[in-house]
Amino acid sequence: MMTEVVNAKELQKQDPVFGQLSFDDHEQIVFCNDKDTGLKAIIGIHNTVLGPALGGTRMWQYTSEWEALNDVLRLSRGMTYKSAITGLNLGGGKAVIIGDARTQKTPELMKRFGEFVHSLNGKYITAEDVGMETSDMDLVRTVTPYVTGISEEKGGAGNPSPITAYGVFMGMKAAAKHAFGSDVLEDRTVYVQGIGNVGEALVEHLSNEGARVFIADINQDRLAEVRDKYSVEIYGGNNLYGEEMDIYAPCALGATVNDITIDQLKAKVIAGAANNQLAEEQKHGKLLQEKGIVYAPDFLINAGGIINVYAELEDYGKKEIIRKTENIYNTTLEILKHADSNDITTHQAAFNIAQSRIDARKNEK
Repeated sequence: MMTEVVNAKELQKQDPVFGQLSFDDHEQIVFCNDKDTGLKAIIGIHNTVLGPALGGTRMWQYTSEWEALNDVLRLSRGMTYKSAITGLNLGGGKAVIIGDARTQKTPELMKRFGEFVHSLNGKYITAEDVGMETSDMDLVRTVTPYVTGISEEKGGAGNPSPITAYGVFMGMKAAAKHAFGSDVLEDRTVYVQGIGNVGEALVEHLSNEGARVFIADINQDRLAEVRDKYSVEIYGGNNLYGEEMDIYAPCALGATVNDITIDQLKAKVIAGAANNQLAEEQKHGKLLQEKGIVYAPDFLINAGGIINVYAELEDYGKKEIIRKTENIYNTTLEILKHADSNDITTHQAAFNIAQSRIDARKNEK
């Protein structure tokens, strides 16, 4: 009797969505294709119990369509819990456009993408993410009202990156308070990995407070620019994770906290802007707990951006945006203390609180 062996790639072909490890009872996955503009996009809607799914659009040169699908599944799920734990009446969604934003993004492509968003009749509301700018959201706005993060001149809340960075800074200070007994970051050694718009704004806050900041990025020109602007140091080694530091701030792509890096990490605190920092949430959250590293859950402390764009839907101003973002400090402290008291990981503590809010709303219906 011959046994048929099916490799992983074949299994993926058999189960393109429901069989993905990152599929978590998502409500809807929309594949968008337009030959004329070259648009290839995926919109992931994870959960709409609390409200319409809001989440940014990321344009990235993925190595495969499977990688793009996995990313949108993980990101949209994260948005559900980000909105829930922040107290916003929003669900979780995300979109990815496959391509190089520097060379393949055109006004026609963005408008066509906006038309796909519009076809969902408000179930998904898009915004800015990696590879996108406020001007892109302005273009999308010409074909659909279901977009946030448009320019202030057009009545929007503008670029969410500075507010995202401020929320991360608040969460980092709370994590430092929990780990070190003080939230003062002066003379603390912080490694910021990824200095895009959010990473740079975080560097500015840290520099102003007197932290000793090291920066790392694949863009060498960007590194030199940020170094000169804020008088910080470029990391010149080949293993950032093994360096002596107080705080590790991942601000680029996700999954940098994994089997390999946790063994090497000497940081006492992890607090950054990247989404999905834990490659495997349960496993790696537990390993960090066992190692005594304080992890500030990413979907909590990087919620400033969604607070900023939510202002366009609820019509509140800058003062309220700042107040809600500064409250990330208090929420982070509460969750870190809750995790310690119940001997659970900080990720699990944050997840439990977010899920309980979703469940409560579901039971009301």
